[in-house]
Amino acid sequence: VALLTDADKDDPNDTDYVNMMTIHSAKGLEFRHVYVVGMEEDLFPSQMMLNSRADLEEERRLFYVAITRAMEKITLSYALTRYRFGRLKSCEPSRFIEEISPEFIKVDRKFNNPEPMGSLNSGVSGSNYARNLVAQRKVESNKVPPGKKLHTPSADFAPSDTRKLDTGMRVEHPKFGFGEVKKMDIEGANRKATIEFENFGEKTLLLTFAKLRIMD
Repeated sequence: VALLTDADKDDPNDTDYVNMMTIHSAKGLEFRHVYVVGMEEDLFPSQMMLNSRADLEEERRLFYVAITRAMEKITLSYALTRYRFGRLKSCEPSRFIEEISPEFIKVDRKFNNPEPMGSLNSGVSGSNYARNLVAQRKVESNKVPPGKKLHTPSADFAPSDTRKLDTGMRVEHPKFGFGEVKKMDIEGANRKATIEFENFGEKTLLLTFAKLRIMD
């Protein structure tokens, strides 16, 4: 991979390249296609930003900035494993992906059965490593945390117009279940609601993507 500099841009018709930049650098810009990589817990949001709600909210705001840079399509990707501090560690998808309503996400089926390479000295083949990792993740994903239960949407569930949402209202989410709106942030286009769910605790959702049924 060769990085392109301004000095290399002699031909204005040459579009065979990608722009690599941080989310901060992308503010105010728009592209037809955007790729956000490293969508993993402890990476984005950063582990250093999980100590306070304000820091986490800033990470969430940056993710919104990244999404809105795309004019047509955005691709979000994360690694199953990543070398960090000299060790190969398993990775979990970012909570920000989970906060996007499933109707706006298309999963690339080609990557459902990845086969990452094992350590050269481990004596374990990549395919066996991958199968064990995927199997472990399936078991973990089926576990219901203590005090919580999986939510099944009501038979008459239909998303409401979130423009009518207000503090104190009772709502239903297809995944998180029932909850109460604790706070509204309707400044500009980045409309958000902080909701205290009965079984999943407090979550801040982007109303552009959230599917909520207003019960009141």
